Amino acid sequence: MAEIAHAQLRKFTDDLWRDEVVPTLVEYIRIPNKSPSFEPDWAALGHMDRAVDLFVGWAKKKIAALPGATLSVERLPGRTPLIFIDVPGSAKAGDTVLLYGHLDKQPEMVGWGEGKGPWIPVIEGDKLYGRGGADDGYAMFGALGALLALKEQNVPHARSVIVIEASEESGSPDLPFYIDALAQRIGNVSLVVCLDSGCGDYDRLWLTTSLRGMVGGTLRVDVLEEGVHSGDASGIVPSSFRILRQLLARLENIETGEVLVEELNAPVPPDRLAQAKVAAAALGDAVYSKFPFVQGMRPATGDLVELILNRTWRPALSVTGLAGAPVPRDAGNVLRPFTEAKLSMRVPPTGDAKRASARMKEILERDPPYGARVSYEPEKAGSGWNAPKTAPWLDAVLEDASHASFGQPVAMMGEGGSIPFMGMLGEKFPEAQFVVTGVLGPHSNAHGPNEFLHIPTGKKVTEVVARVLAAHAVR
Repeated sequence: MAEIAHAQLRKFTDDLWRDEVVPTLVEYIRIPNKSPSFEPDWAALGHMDRAVDLFVGWAKKKIAALPGATLSVERLPGRTPLIFIDVPGSAKAGDTVLLYGHLDKQPEMVGWGEGKGPWIPVIEGDKLYGRGGADDGYAMFGALGALLALKEQNVPHARSVIVIEASEESGSPDLPFYIDALAQRIGNVSLVVCLDSGCGDYDRLWLTTSLRGMVGGTLRVDVLEEGVHSGDASGIVPSSFRILRQLLARLENIETGEVLVEELNAPVPPDRLAQAKVAAAALGDAVYSKFPFVQGMRPATGDLVELILNRTWRPALSVTGLAGAPVPRDAGNVLRPFTEAKLSMRVPPTGDAKRASARMKEILERDPPYGARVSYEPEKAGSGWNAPKTAPWLDAVLEDASHASFGQPVAMMGEGGSIPFMGMLGEKFPEAQFVVTGVLGPHSNAHGPNEFLHIPTGKKVTEVVARVLAAHAVR
């Protein structure tokens, strides 16, 4: 492998991020380009196109330094746009690296700190606050920045394609159509680099080894045609909320949160258990202390390894929305006619999401208590992903890159969230190696208030990608 001068790589990356990447991300944060699930009128509003134009404007200027590189904005009818950057390589003709990111965003959320907001970029020290900088606006800049850094030192790399989609926060419904449409242009992928994941801390390189899948839907319980006086009906008419609690108890142990349904569980592989133990030792109490617990609140268990496995491999149920009840200050003494709940069930990386979703519907709707009207409308199920065994060359360069950029050994851990793209790519390119990493570390709060990008980690991830691309070219 051509030797990479680390001091030169660090200077190039620092300068690029300071002078160009951060200022462009500041402008990107100002754009309320919410994903289609949260903004059905996205096309008419034009915010997504503004974000695409911003990214394309920057990228077009930079690829001029990469001989033969091309950029196009792909637009399939009725779908969000996709940025496709093709950078020719100087090693192994027909061998392609695919680098992935997205530019659509989650909705606003409440609770932002004073002077901050989802569309208000604020830089405080090493942090750039605002929606989308870390999830996942930085990805295109990190990927293209790594290629530019290699060019500056004349270090060879394989042909690389950068794919930046605009529907990831909606579950990537548009991406499979683009991958199919662009299949010939993408070519034979031997390495996938995904920059849309998290990191356990900001002190080392973290690799994501698995992702949980997700199934969910809306559960509704109706007991009356209209609300009635609780003094008259309570004790005769069962509460819709109590029935909902009974139904949820079919899925989980109310005391422990353990999911009771066989089809929603899967065994933890021995190598993932071993990695969880290493991650727990590296993180210590940060496994749980990164969350904004109220005073006196404690995590589900004191065993750090078990907490990691709970978050990355085991199923977990969350009720993310409720309907059918007024806010407390407006609540009269009325027995409500219905209760409706939005359910989100995380499932193991190796689980069958479609089977799990069908089983949830069967369990929730069968034998309704008291003959209540119970309906469960499932949403699209998304299976998780478990990384293939890492090749020796990739193991070696990742360890080297973590020491060079972070000064610490590499660490590996599954993520509790989903990246639908990964499972799809795993199926389409079963022989490919995967590098899944990101900048979403402690308190970065993706999807919530006060989301931030930790700028030094963004720079270091850029350096890591450059080293991986260089090693891949001569593996």
